[in-house]
Amino acid sequence: MEKENATLLIVFVLTGLTDRPEWQIPLFLVFLVIYLNTMVGNLGLIALIWNDPHLHSPMYLLLGCLAFVDACISSTVTPKMLVDFLSKSKMMSLSECRIQFFSFAITVTTECFLLATMAYDRYVAICNPLLYPVIMTNRLCIQLSVLSFIGGLLHAIIHESFLFRLTFCKSNIIHHFYCDIIPLFKNSCTDPSINFLMVFIFSGSIQVFTIMTVLFSYTSVLFTVLKKKSVKGIRKAFSTCGAHLFSVSLYYGPLLFMYVHPRSPKVDDQDMMICLFYTVIIPFLNPIIYSLRNKKVINSLAKVLKAKC
Repeated sequence: MEKENATLLIVFVLTGLTDRPEWQIPLFLVFLVIYLNTMVGNLGLIALIWNDPHLHSPMYLLLGCLAFVDACISSTVTPKMLVDFLSKSKMMSLSECRIQFFSFAITVTTECFLLATMAYDRYVAICNPLLYPVIMTNRLCIQLSVLSFIGGLLHAIIHESFLFRLTFCKSNIIHHFYCDIIPLFKNSCTDPSINFLMVFIFSGSIQVFTIMTVLFSYTSVLFTVLKKKSVKGIRKAFSTCGAHLFSVSLYYGPLLFMYVHPRSPKVDDQDMMICLFYTVIIPFLNPIIYSLRNKKVINSLAKVLKAKC
């Protein structure tokens, strides 16, 4: 009877990063600048790779896919956050919440698979350089990219399907700046144990698989490079892999911290700061990291700027 008499919620209120009015406008301006630079950087990198025939190789095709996914992650979260900085209500319907989480789950999972694919590409290039043109063709690269997107889609469908079994009646306050699945579970009046189990099984398995792929690839690369005992070869290998290693560390570090950090009364604030890092900051940093560490990208950009001037 209590469950039947409970008012089911179909509208939620996002608390956002802060409830202090004096911080709303400054934060809006900061994140607006970050978002615009994120879109220019990632879409510009895609256009650069598309228009330059010298960049039509597996490594740069994967980099273009990563830039596209980063732009999608940022666009899934940041625009709503910017609107909420200027809005007093900060309301979001249940259907909008589900759509936002569905888009977020697809893009974040796809990025995990793409980072693993990029690590495998570097493994083949350095450990089997003679067979690299035969093994890692553009066709295989496109197939792996498509499989990454399909994996992200299937993962999102699983969690979205289980999300429909929940009803919400406890509170319409979501302590987050976007509609994430864990804060929704906290507001559910239906037992979310199965949903938590699905998150643990599928999200955990994907993270373990992709992280192990990255670790295996770069451990093999490290041993191969050290065996050569060539300073020039070591520098070239680390120059090629350095940007990707740095990007992987930035991406997986916050994700792993979310699962292992101790619980505390301020857990919601900690989770928001971690989520902010890999949904807003990393998509902004990735084009800079890969552009500054890659001579071909810099040379291609220089040619474009020279032609424009």
